[in-house]
Amino acid sequence: MNLPNYFLADLPPEATLSATMISDACQTLKRNREQYFAQRSTASVVQLLCDIGAAWLQPENAFRRFALEAGPQKTGFSKATLQKGLDQFFRQFTPENFQAWLEQEFGHAQRLDKFAEIRGKPGLALARGPELIAHIAAGNLPNPTLMAVVTGLLTRSAQFVKCATGSSFLPRLFAHSVYDAEPKLGACLEIAEWPGGNAALEDALFAEADCVTATGSDETLGHIRRRLPSKTRFLGYGHRISFGYISGDALSGIGSSRIVTRAADDVIAWNQLGCLSPHVIYVQDAADLSPGKFAELLAAELERREGMDPRGELSWEESAAIVSRRGLYEIRAAHAPGTTHYWCSKNSTAWTVIYETDARFQLSCLNRFIYIKPVPDLKAVLENADAVRGQVSTVGIAAADDQTTEIAMQLARWGATRICPLGQMQNPPLTWRHDGRPALGDLITWTDWET
Repeated sequence: MNLPNYFLADLPPEATLSATMISDACQTLKRNREQYFAQRSTASVVQLLCDIGAAWLQPENAFRRFALEAGPQKTGFSKATLQKGLDQFFRQFTPENFQAWLEQEFGHAQRLDKFAEIRGKPGLALARGPELIAHIAAGNLPNPTLMAVVTGLLTRSAQFVKCATGSSFLPRLFAHSVYDAEPKLGACLEIAEWPGGNAALEDALFAEADCVTATGSDETLGHIRRRLPSKTRFLGYGHRISFGYISGDALSGIGSSRIVTRAADDVIAWNQLGCLSPHVIYVQDAADLSPGKFAELLAAELERREGMDPRGELSWEESAAIVSRRGLYEIRAAHAPGTTHYWCSKNSTAWTVIYETDARFQLSCLNRFIYIKPVPDLKAVLENADAVRGQVSTVGIAAADDQTTEIAMQLARWGATRICPLGQMQNPPLTWRHDGRPALGDLITWTDWET
């Protein structure tokens, strides 16, 4: 597929970007927004997004075909992983989901279009988005970047998306699909990539944007924040981690195989690379199926999935990290067989399951490397995960229906910002509040009209 040169990311690799090019691109985006986009109705933007989402779900769609054909080489994800991840993302694009999201964020689906009543309060209120949003995207997963573009479209903002080196392929395709659906809207988007730390280019971008969003390490976010003009709104999304919890009742009876399948879903989704992927799955040691047996069944399921949905190739550094970690647990298993056991793919680093009785939270090296740890109850989970309290994004749970409310309350009081069924950890709804914050609401500025 030969994509036209609509965006800076479409330029050949040997092209050199300059601060002047970035400034000119930002000013063009703002002019295009004012001319083509600022007065668009929310309903028309939602309909366009739904049409784009529906197109991406069609097997014959040119952008989808190109993503699945060239994506494995461009992104490192297998075709099956890309297909499932993109399908889950674009299936969310329905009028009902967007309506629920807008009402959740603003209390009224047309709050961006007109002054609207505020329930229980005299007067009216209008919400408006930034003129230009600069997104500094992380390079590990495509969906957060695509979602950032969606939020900017809904707030009717011009957007400049700066991708990490080598990660612009899918954001660029999505932007082209927007341009293909409506060129005037596509003209309010820019996609570019360059190595992080290019102060000249980034300073030119920051000088033009009135809102900057960034995803990355806490160190990276702090560095960006210090360089922004005081008038610029900054939304930073730092490093977060996630884990799973399975109660004993969930593993009793015939439902245990379904729980194993759901756990595997979370481990293989986007190769476990996102902040929503589990590092550890805690299993209550009070069931017909022991935590150790659960780990063994999960290993068998991951082996089966590797034949259907292969992980894909890793860098030398990533593979070496897995080999090194496996070696550590091989030694531990040999010296303490009752407390440690591990299963792994043969002749590859495709997947690894570590079972150990030490319940302390352990960071995984990811890429389908998962810890299974037995616990007596949820209280023990929270005590052993205390070192990462405040950094936990998602907890995926599997429990009997009469237990889920109490489990969710304990996790919420402890600080988890998202609780979901096991198997859905990497598939948040549109209405998900990223890190517990309103994804749309953080972008907008309110005008209150006291009538």
